[in-house]
Amino acid sequence: MADINYLAFAIPAFFLFVFIEYKLAWRRKGVPVFKYQSTIANFSVGIAERLLNLFIAASFYQLYNWIYVNYSLFEISDKWYVWIFLLLATDLVWYWYHRLGHEINLLWAAHIVHHQSEEFNLSAAARITTIQAIFRNVFWCILPLLGFHPDMIIVILLAHGAYSFFTHTQLIGKIRWLEHVFITPSLHGVHHASDEKYLDKNYGDVFVFWDKIFGTFQTEEELPKYGLTHPIKSYSFLWQHFHYYLEILEAYKQASGFKAKWNTLFGSPALMDQEIRPKLESKYFQRKNAAKIRFKGYVNFQMILVVALLTFTTLFFGQMKSLDAFAALIFTILTLINIGALLEQRKWIYYLECFRLIFVFAYAFYTFGIFGFLIFPVAALIVLERTIALRSLYNKYVLKYPHTN
Repeated sequence: MADINYLAFAIPAFFLFVFIEYKLAWRRKGVPVFKYQSTIANFSVGIAERLLNLFIAASFYQLYNWIYVNYSLFEISDKWYVWIFLLLATDLVWYWYHRLGHEINLLWAAHIVHHQSEEFNLSAAARITTIQAIFRNVFWCILPLLGFHPDMIIVILLAHGAYSFFTHTQLIGKIRWLEHVFITPSLHGVHHASDEKYLDKNYGDVFVFWDKIFGTFQTEEELPKYGLTHPIKSYSFLWQHFHYYLEILEAYKQASGFKAKWNTLFGSPALMDQEIRPKLESKYFQRKNAAKIRFKGYVNFQMILVVALLTFTTLFFGQMKSLDAFAALIFTILTLINIGALLEQRKWIYYLECFRLIFVFAYAFYTFGIFGFLIFPVAALIVLERTIALRSLYNKYVLKYPHTN
């Protein structure tokens, strides 16, 4: 029992709060809070980050501890009032990490995923990538360097993250008296807006002090339009994660001279050539399909499956063999890619399904010491495709869609 990770119970709690928000939004007719495709995409990003972080979370603590033991500048006690100073310091570090994440291209490439959702709700809080998590933990290395104990830092970071989750909702209106001290859902909604007057505002996560001190504070006036100023045209799991890195690469190749190339990496996202993304979307056939989704049941089944696998893996990660943990990770990533492809009705979905099925057989056969038998399911798939056109049957009965684009 000592190896059980009780943070796993935060996963069903997250979905419970999202469900409650959905039901409340549904009762308030006319409030456009949730969209099916966007919500599924939000969940997909969050599931990948939570699972990948299991493999690296311990290294964050070890890094904090190494810095604390070897390089801490002060010896800071753990008295009750120190926790207040630690919370303030954590939020100040967050402010500058967050602000630089909007002002430096390479950092924005990791953070942009969080802003892609055109709906602002609790599910959007899940849009954190592992790359972004790594960046912000590098920033938080300042805390053990100052002399805060790693155990205290971890506790504060958990509380800090929990608070920010609840600021991603439209169902709580303006709370004017609270906005003098704390970041509220209304203030954070401004940060997620693409309206010109709201751009690059409200970087704080818990407190508004920093935005007021550094001139980035903005209250909500008109109803915000959420998302990016130039929305991406895709629900693809892979495209949402990596499109901006491709844009940087393309801009870097087009840049002439050291300064121009440097700016593509470390310059402002506002200066990026806005013609690059449409060209890349056309090149890689990225588009949001407006057709009616006819396979929600299958998408929902896969989403439930990976959520259950994430919860189980998180709960027992300390007891799992490396092979089992990596198998769960690979299967989950393949499934999330598949879900994104289903939302866009990609023509290669069937082949990804076959690969995923073969992977499951390979893992099972290897576990039972009969890996050589993998030839049989592979041969069976080939025979079924040749004899009964398995791909056509898959499209007809699984997707309930006569063909794939």
